[in-house]
Amino acid sequence: MTLYRIGELAKVAGVSERTIDYYTKLGLIVPESRTEKNYRLYSYETSARLVRINLLKQEKYTLEEIKEKLDKWNMGTEEEQVSDKLTHLELHMLQLEKEVRELSPIIEQMKPGQARRMLTQLLPQGAAVIEALKLLLNHGPLM
Repeated sequence: MTLYRIGELAKVAGVSERTIDYYTKLGLIVPESRTEKNYRLYSYETSARLVRINLLKQEKYTLEEIKEKLDKWNMGTEEEQVSDKLTHLELHMLQLEKEVRELSPIIEQMKPGQARRMLTQLLPQGAAVIEALKLLLNHGPLM
């Protein structure tokens, strides 16, 4: 198993060393071991945990809520974790579908050039998601 010092982990996970120190103090991440000179060593799994933390932060969870979620995920089986995530995604999709339905009449009333300009201001991934949602709403589920 490869172990990383703080600086190496920071590069792999795309966060600052200070963030790693802070998350360690909060108990969000835990070092695997220490070197003879007392440097903390972290596993590759810690970088995946840092990615999860960042995703949850983007969803506006507090660090305390994130810690609770991570602790809950660690206690559950892999199947429960997947089920929880799929449920979360399904709820998120329902919310997006509702928002697309609300926007559709407004977009249809716009001039074609206006609608195109709005779509070009989105990130490519965002535009792709919107198109996929429109397909789902107009043609029903693919399965």
